[in-house]
Order: sequence, then structure tokens, then C-alpha cells
Amino acid sequence: MNVTTERIDVQNVIDGNPISRLQMRVILLCFLVVFLDGYDTAVIGFVAPALAKAWSVPPPALKPLLSAALFGLAAGALAAGPLADRIGRKVVLVISVALFGGLTLLSAFATDLTQLTILRFLTGLGLGAAMPNATTLTAEYCPARHRSFLVTVMFCGFTLGSAGGGFLGGFLIPAYGWQSAFWVGGLAPLALAAALITLLPESVQFLVVRRGGGMRVAGILRRLAPGRAVTGDAVFVTPDLGAAQARSSLGSLFQNGLAAGTACLWLTYFMGLLVIFLLRSWLPTLVTGAGLSLERAAMLGGAFELGGTVGALLVAWCMDRFGAHRAIALSYLLGAVTVCVVAYLVAAPLLLAPAIFMAGFFLSGSQTSLSPLAAAFYPTHARATGVAWMLGMGRFGGILGALSGGVLLGLGWDFQAILTALAVPALGAAAAIWFKGRWRGREIGGGQQTAGLQLGHG
Repeated sequence: MNVTTERIDVQNVIDGNPISRLQMRVILLCFLVVFLDGYDTAVIGFVAPALAKAWSVPPPALKPLLSAALFGLAAGALAAGPLADRIGRKVVLVISVALFGGLTLLSAFATDLTQLTILRFLTGLGLGAAMPNATTLTAEYCPARHRSFLVTVMFCGFTLGSAGGGFLGGFLIPAYGWQSAFWVGGLAPLALAAALITLLPESVQFLVVRRGGGMRVAGILRRLAPGRAVTGDAVFVTPDLGAAQARSSLGSLFQNGLAAGTACLWLTYFMGLLVIFLLRSWLPTLVTGAGLSLERAAMLGGAFELGGTVGALLVAWCMDRFGAHRAIALSYLLGAVTVCVVAYLVAAPLLLAPAIFMAGFFLSGSQTSLSPLAAAFYPTHARATGVAWMLGMGRFGGILGALSGGVLLGLGWDFQAILTALAVPALGAAAAIWFKGRWRGREIGGGQQTAGLQLGHG
């Protein structure tokens, strides 16, 4: 008697069932990861004015400190993506969270600028490795009909964490000293890393592509679709299983029509982070130099990050309804306009806060939306690499932004001149992502079939 082995497409199981408790747990845990990632990335910008005062350091001398973590972020992202495509998203994610938590905690004990700069670089390695793996893991557990929105909701943890750095820093630093911000940023990730070990599942798509064991895959699918009987004897597949056996993950970023889209994603993320990290690193220093208090400066930094959270949700909603590329390009364009408006409101404190909120709304909102776009663009065997290398290459824009703030201050540029100049890279980001949407090669959700996940048209 012939026995037919059941063939199960795991993506169809994810797409064809309601969102399960397991999927909600993955989204929540990854949200917490990027929340703490955002806090620990942004905290140095809020600590910097207090450090300059405590250690008698002029603001331009803080350039190496403010950019050190960004070099680590780039290196961590570039290394972690291919590693996660080889050994798994979960393993790399747990290690990276423990790494940035432990090193942030050690930063509270730094006694001079050199020590803190070295610790911030090492912290950046963990920060850079965590974000692309949290993004990839979330995308691979989300059904196509909700993927863009749910990945963006998860990624909003980063902007909320960054905003928390501003609001919490405005309370903690004046009362308990700059070290208190690092205590919070170190202990919380260490606790989360311990929880991830037992609570976070590995990507089921990764397990299929890397032949991770039928019983393990079947166990996860039974939790994703409780009403379906799944055994370990079934043959599990993904839409891009054949491609996964043939190419390295890094080389895949430039094959089968992906090269132009990869270049556009890198350029867009580079330009966007140049603007965002200059603002994130130097906004508190710029506004205190313009005459506002340290507490007010921290709150304005928090308003920028909070605006990014709200903006990301709206951009994600627009991506599913009006086209992913059109929505993101328009948001960058409006961000360029808004940052010019902010430049001329330093003398109007009542208008400055809402204007900075709107700058974050458009700039950080569009930047956050690039992650679900990239996660959907690449096939499973190269997805972590594709997302990580977009983030990693973009970090060099963040480095340039953090360094150029100090350079421009040293050259005598004021608040108004620096912010007006930021409209140029914001317009460049809008143009690059618009071009990707028009490219007739590997198109998300367009007429051609891709090996990646799906998002809205345009």
C-alpha cells in the first residue's frame, strides 16, 4: 500500500490562520528587544550635556563618544545578518541583547571619555545585531495580510525606547546623575535576554530552509494552527526553499533582479539615518546652546522620538492601502519640509515642540517603515542578511550625521543653518525609495512573482 506524505507550506499555514498567541508573544518579545535597543542607542545623546558639564568637556569634543556606538552598530549588523541566516535568528538575538545590556551597565562605571567611548563602541555591536534579527523573526511569523503593520508596530519599540530615553533622562539625570540612565539601560536588557531563552521560538521558516527537524517544525505549526493535525513525518516547504539551497545569503542580495532594489534600500537608509542621528545625537546640545534648559532639551528629544512612533504607524497603514514606496517617499519629502520649519522656530518655544514632533513623525516614521519593506523584499535564506545589511550600510549615514554635527558646530554653524541643511539628505532618501518603486525588476507585490514576502503595491 502506498502512503502519501503530506506536503505543508509553512507560509500558507501562517497566512491561512488567525494570529495565534505564539505569534503575539513573538511580536511582544521582539518589541521589547527593539524598545531597549532604542533606549540604549539614544541614551548617549541625552547623557551628553550632563557629561560635558561633569567632565568639563566642550561639546565638539564629544564627537567620538556620540559616534562610537554607530561604528559598532554598523559592524554588528553586517556580521549578524549572515550569521543569523546560518545558525538561526534566536541564538544571535539572545546573545546580542545580553551583550548590549551588559556593556551599557559597565558604562555607568566609566571614569573618563576614552573609557566610555570604547564601551559605547562595544555596546553598538550588540545593538546592531539585535535589530535586524528582531525584524526578521517578526516578519517571518506574521501573516501577509497584516505583515507591514505588525512589523512596524514591533519596530515602533525602537522610537518609543528612544523617546523613553529623553523623558526618563529628563527625570533621572538631574536627580540621580548621568550614571542612572546607564543603570536602567543595562539591567533591563539582561533580564530580557534571560526571558528570551525560554519564551522565544526560532523562526519556523528558517528551520524549514535549514532542515531544522520535522518534529520541531510540526510542534510550532500546531501552536500556529491549533485546529490542524500536523505530524513530524510531513514534508515542510517554503516558497523559496529551492533557491535557499543554491546561493549564499550575501550573494543573493545582488541576484535575480535584487541588485537595484538593494542599492536603493541602502541609499535610502543611509540618507535617512544621516538626518535622524544628527538630530538624535545633537538636538539636546543644539537647543541648550540656543538658550533652553537641559530638562527642556531632553523633553524635545523625546518629542522627536514620540513623533516617529506615531508616524511609523500611519505610514505603515498607508503602505498597505496606497503603495509602500509612494507612502515612504512622500513621508521623507514632508520630513524635509518640516525640518526646515523647525530651523526657524528656536525663538518660539511653544511652537518648537510640536514642530519637532512632526519632524520625527515624518522622518523617523518613514525610516521605520523601511524595515518591513526590506523584510518582504528578500527570500528566507537571505532575509536576515538583507535586512541587516540595509541597517548596517545605513549606519554609516548615522555615523556621518553624528560626526558632522560636531564638525558643523566647530565651524560656527548655528541651530538654524544645521537643520536647514538636513533637508538635502531627506530629499535624497525620498528620491531613492521612489526610484525603487518604479524599478521594473524585483518589485514588491507587483506583477512579477518574488521569493520574498508580500506587501502593498507601489
